[in-house]
Amino acid sequence: MKKTLLALTAVAAMTGSASAADLAARPYVKAPVPAPIANWTGFYIFGGAGGGVWDADSHTNFVGVPVTIDQRVGGDGWFGTVGAGYDWQFSGTWVAGVFADGQFGSLRGSINDEFAALTGRIKMQDAWAAGVRLGYLVAPNVLSYVNGGYTGSHWSGAGLTNLAGTASGFHTDSFNRNGWFVGGGVENNLNIFGITAPGWFMKTEYRAAYYDSKDIAVRTDVGNVVTTDSISFKPLVQTISTSLVYRFNWTGPVVAKY
Repeated sequence: MKKTLLALTAVAAMTGSASAADLAARPYVKAPVPAPIANWTGFYIFGGAGGGVWDADSHTNFVGVPVTIDQRVGGDGWFGTVGAGYDWQFSGTWVAGVFADGQFGSLRGSINDEFAALTGRIKMQDAWAAGVRLGYLVAPNVLSYVNGGYTGSHWSGAGLTNLAGTASGFHTDSFNRNGWFVGGGVENNLNIFGITAPGWFMKTEYRAAYYDSKDIAVRTDVGNVVTTDSISFKPLVQTISTSLVYRFNWTGPVVAKY
């Protein structure tokens, strides 16, 4: 019995020694390298094109008093856009920024003097905007964002025609309207499909701009005299654009330091 106990004790001792030797022999393994994080902080410029539609609540006034019911008029068209901005990346995956841009094109539609049975073609010729945006990095090189701010627009005058489609001898002058906008979009780096394009991005953005109401005077072609009629016009402009963006400080993803 004593011999058996001694044998078991010897086997256990050798097993423990072997296990300790195995543990001591395990190689040191470095911690995994942190995933790359892109640096979005810096200045950028952009240019692109898009399409848009506008709708306006409208009625006719006679000596300043509404004399027709409200109607909805509208138009559509295309435009080009250019702009610049600055972004700050914070808390790892959040990006905040400021920007300004301009749109130049022709969003053309109708304007009506219902009381005098006159109609004409009007268009938004250009607009500008300045605002802020806040985004989240859904991937190191992909930013999803919302934006908002202040905006202004310029609208053309319109030559008014009668029911027969001939010149009536009346027109409206061009005018400006200001308001505010909200929108959002997605911006991504162009290093895709095997293409290397440091600093180059593409963004697609939706925007809705709400402008102040304007009473547009109906004027005579001869002498530009104001008549008794005016057209109330309160537009909402919705646009979708795609732009090419260049970021001056972009050097690709950088490795986070811990």
